[in-house]
Amino acid sequence: MSEEKTTHFGYKTIDTEQKQAMVADVFHSVASKYDLMNDLMSFGVHRLWKRITIDMSGVRPGDQVLDLAGGTGDLTKKFAKIVGPQGKVVLADINSSMLNVGRDRLTDQGYVGNIEYVQANAECLPFEDNSFDVITIAFGLRNVTDKDAALRSMTRVLKPGGRLLVLEFSKPTNPLMSKAYDLYSFTALPFMGKLVTNDADSYKYLAESIRMHPDQETLKGMMENAGLVRCSFHNMTSGVVALHRGIKP
Repeated sequence: MSEEKTTHFGYKTIDTEQKQAMVADVFHSVASKYDLMNDLMSFGVHRLWKRITIDMSGVRPGDQVLDLAGGTGDLTKKFAKIVGPQGKVVLADINSSMLNVGRDRLTDQGYVGNIEYVQANAECLPFEDNSFDVITIAFGLRNVTDKDAALRSMTRVLKPGGRLLVLEFSKPTNPLMSKAYDLYSFTALPFMGKLVTNDADSYKYLAESIRMHPDQETLKGMMENAGLVRCSFHNMTSGVVALHRGIKP
């Protein structure tokens, strides 16, 4: 069977090898205003979604944590407090602009000593097998070209008994919410992007990429196929966002 040579960039079909660079351009463009846009786009609710993710991770003092696609470091900051000086948090992101913003922000706030910064591709993580107690990827999986490869790679570097948590936009469970969400995503988001970052196209891509992402049950099945067990998902804000959780046997 011939290897698939195309993939999606939002609603566009592109050559697979183009996607990584095109996604990189989006995040280079929005990195400096990423946190502000998150607050505007979600009316601040993304902070609650992330807090629930941390609560459900079961992270403990001394744990080794990988915050993948960690961007500007929201989750890393909270994890660093919990794991303490005996633990470690690795903030990894494929995008150098996002990684630099995250590192500068956390360093300026005094978060040093138990945080490492690694530029890494989720599809082929540069870590030893069985390295982490917890891995989180928040609003990053939908931008990965080969999601199955990324889930396998994450499973490989988890310790047995370790937890993977995927926080991602998903499929609304309420038809009215779904219609309102579509209207908001394809009109308000590009408008805000233009206003705040002078970049409407990147936010149009983000809206489209959400629609192309696997739904809740499909992603749960992909996690099981990657070798995780006891996979489940928790819908938030009527399924606008879902938190998936799986454990390495």
